[in-house]
Amino acid sequence: MSFSSETKAELCRVETERSCCQRAECYGLFLFGGGFSAADVSFLTESAPVARRAAQEAAVVAGVFVETVSAIVRRGGKTTFSVSIRGENQRLHFLHCFAHHSQEWNLRIHEENLQTECCVQAFLRGAFLCCGTVTAPEKGYDLEFSVPYMKLAGDLSALLSRAGGLGLQPGMVNRKGRFIVYVKGGESVADLLTYLGAKNASMELMQAKMLKEMRNNLNRRNNFETANIDKTASAAARQLLAIERIMGTVGLDALPEELREIAALRWENPELSLRELGEHLSQPLSRSGVNHRLRRIVEFAEHNGDS
Repeated sequence: MSFSSETKAELCRVETERSCCQRAECYGLFLFGGGFSAADVSFLTESAPVARRAAQEAAVVAGVFVETVSAIVRRGGKTTFSVSIRGENQRLHFLHCFAHHSQEWNLRIHEENLQTECCVQAFLRGAFLCCGTVTAPEKGYDLEFSVPYMKLAGDLSALLSRAGGLGLQPGMVNRKGRFIVYVKGGESVADLLTYLGAKNASMELMQAKMLKEMRNNLNRRNNFETANIDKTASAAARQLLAIERIMGTVGLDALPEELREIAALRWENPELSLRELGEHLSQPLSRSGVNHRLRRIVEFAEHNGDS
């Protein structure tokens, strides 16, 4: 089962105690399905819990019978459920329950069906159950609603932007004739899932986000440490080449007295760090002091190694 399917299954277990909220959720479930007129009230879903919830709520809220037909789609072998209200009289009654008339060319959200903030919450939950998807956390942080009509999508976007004081900033794009209203970002998607009632999905998303951030931080640190190791090894190699060059030409005795001991020590201990080199000197020296003297040895080799 996909993360999106699991999220919808969790939302279908949310209990709507108030009748106004159950009505608002039922409204959201059917309004975004593509068919919401006297000729057709229906939607398609791959979630059996969503199909059952829609049928139950339509019966309780409007007293209409919902027909659910399942079919296996050849491509991918998934089962799709067609949820529809049969009979024109039943469909008209259902529309009137939500203050819609038989033919509306520009389908819009009738906000008189959303009496309180909890009704808005229930309505958006129904909308997500009908036409929403959420990306698996390991792949990204995206939650989308696929809406059939532009003005309806605009109404949904406006409702999301003020829902629950979440501070969401939904976007909208046209994709293959559908209008996609989307919310992006780990925190925004997690907040919206919690608001809708999918607390487990929200927690799973945030845990995945934290794990991903930890891995990214570890990778950055490892890359930084590797770069430092490479830099240190490269510097040590330059120092050893410089010392070898001096030994093969003018000899270490040609070095100033304060450089001879550290040159010999570096030659004999190429693996030691600057701090460790400083500790091994007859007169201990700081890391920066060791680095300064080794730079002088490299400069000496460049100017005197050929003489």
